[in-house]
Amino acid sequence: PGTPPRTMRLAAMVLTAFLAGPASRRALAFAPSSAFARSAFSSAAIAASSSSSTSSSSSSSLSFRSSIDPPAALLRATRIIGCGRAVSTATTTTTTSALSAAAAAADVVGTPATPFDDGKRPFQITTPIYYVNDKPHIGHAYTSLACDVLARFMRLSGREVFFLSGTDEHGQKVEESAGKAGKTPQEFVDEVSVSFRDLLDLLNISNDEFIRTTNDEHKKAVQHFWKKLESEGAIYLGAYEGWYSVRDECYYNESELVDGKAPTGAEVEWVTKEPSYFFRLSAFEDKLLELYENQPDFIAPESRKNEVVSFVKGGLKDLSISRTAFKWGVPVPDDDEHVMYVWIDALANYISALGYPDVDVGSDFDKYWPASVHVVGKDILRFHAIYWPAFLMAADLPVPRRLFAHGWWTKDGEKISKSLGNVIDPVELVDKYGVDQTRFFLMSEVTFGADGDYSDERMIQRTNTNLANELGNLCQRVLTLVFKNCDEAVPVEIGEYTEDDSAILAKAGGLKDLVSEEISKQAIHKYAAEMVSMVWEANRYIDNQAPWVLKKTDTERMETVLYVLLEVLRHVAILYQPLIPASANKILDMMGVPEDERTFEHLETRKIELGAPVSKPKPVFPRIEVPEAVQA
Repeated sequence: PGTPPRTMRLAAMVLTAFLAGPASRRALAFAPSSAFARSAFSSAAIAASSSSSTSSSSSSSLSFRSSIDPPAALLRATRIIGCGRAVSTATTTTTTSALSAAAAAADVVGTPATPFDDGKRPFQITTPIYYVNDKPHIGHAYTSLACDVLARFMRLSGREVFFLSGTDEHGQKVEESAGKAGKTPQEFVDEVSVSFRDLLDLLNISNDEFIRTTNDEHKKAVQHFWKKLESEGAIYLGAYEGWYSVRDECYYNESELVDGKAPTGAEVEWVTKEPSYFFRLSAFEDKLLELYENQPDFIAPESRKNEVVSFVKGGLKDLSISRTAFKWGVPVPDDDEHVMYVWIDALANYISALGYPDVDVGSDFDKYWPASVHVVGKDILRFHAIYWPAFLMAADLPVPRRLFAHGWWTKDGEKISKSLGNVIDPVELVDKYGVDQTRFFLMSEVTFGADGDYSDERMIQRTNTNLANELGNLCQRVLTLVFKNCDEAVPVEIGEYTEDDSAILAKAGGLKDLVSEEISKQAIHKYAAEMVSMVWEANRYIDNQAPWVLKKTDTERMETVLYVLLEVLRHVAILYQPLIPASANKILDMMGVPEDERTFEHLETRKIELGAPVSKPKPVFPRIEVPEAVQA
């Protein structure tokens, strides 16, 4: 009596696995995805090992999971079930599902394991939710594209993915912007939020959910989160006095101001003795530093981690988390005079989208949390690397596995700003250059994590060189030769491979492992570089083999060379899908590769089918003409 049903189910899962034998126990060890489930599994394993006649070898197989003291409730549950109580059908179903999930994970191609990701488990990736005070810009497009590349890559690797994006729609800045536009805040956010959803559609972003913080379910989740923090003693009522930036929605210490402004250049205002609830951030200083030390890959790149560690070591003050000076926000539970600080509202979207406060086994929260990676701009790293993990620790919830902070874009060497009139509109980029061309340039031009500079000249040069001249030309040459010289089909017979044939096929066969290694570390620019390198090698191979000459002297050899090239091109197109999805699939369509044979698993289990029809090739990447203004 009094034992939580979830604990009972977990205990039953563990004991059923023990009865089933060592193989099931090992499978179950990796089945629960939440930190609670893993802790419960470890604890129940200890209890079951010590109280049963399980052999020493069986208990030692679980010793690596047994670093957490068993909760009393869980031990009670194991004892009750261990004494012969019947296990319910629901429990048996849960056990079967967990074991099935573990078995399914074993069949997943996956990605290379890292210190922060096992390469198999369900993968949650998030953009920050975008603030709706203005229309989208290149920074929003950049973050969304990076997440999309990673999400698509994981899906093609066989992993279950939950890709989340959305809009942050509360706060003083939104209330003021709505007033200037002559609209209510809700009318204003309804209108601007659409522009962000439209941008995701335009860029072919494959997010699984688009969350809005004005949604009722989100607001209920945030209020529950607040009450949890309050019940843990992490919130108290006081009064705030200090500097606040409306544009940044951020509090600043006097020492952080630069020439009387925020470090971002935003104006600040002095808030005088405003009643406010505070979060006991100062109590988490040591815990945060311990997190950064024990999980060195928690923040990336390394330079960003160093900035965060330095800031925390400088001392943390308790954080004001409510306002009374405006009303556009989530009301504080049991105190309608206050609305929540926009960042506690915004950060909670990562768990509200997973159905929080439902954290039971089998829930989306249990399946996907902790998040595999939050991708953010470097300007909002503090909120994600300090406030967010502290909130989660206070609420007794697991922290995300990784935060990746990318850099900013400049244009033609200058900082982007409205006053300079050099804001880059991603919609205009797509209209001018194309969707996949824009995707490719932004993901390949600079080291992901560093700052980058945009120019029309570089955009045209890179897309013309890597896409039109190299990939597009390779595709056109190979498919034209096949279509014209092999009866509009893949060659029916091929000869023995030469050393050159085997070498290029081996390079193509090893490409997945190379790019997977880079993607597992979020090194998207290196993934793009490996793809460019493979295409270059394929072009060198076709130039050296010269099948247009072989058709006059050795048709059998020509057909072998063309088959090799088709197989290389199949690998390239399948692996290019995360980066340039529409174009990669056009190539696969022309090659006749079935739509259900385009995952990474099929790189090894399928080959180009002999005699399969190919379509008459059409240009995939039209060459971009250089405008006179750019030439000048």
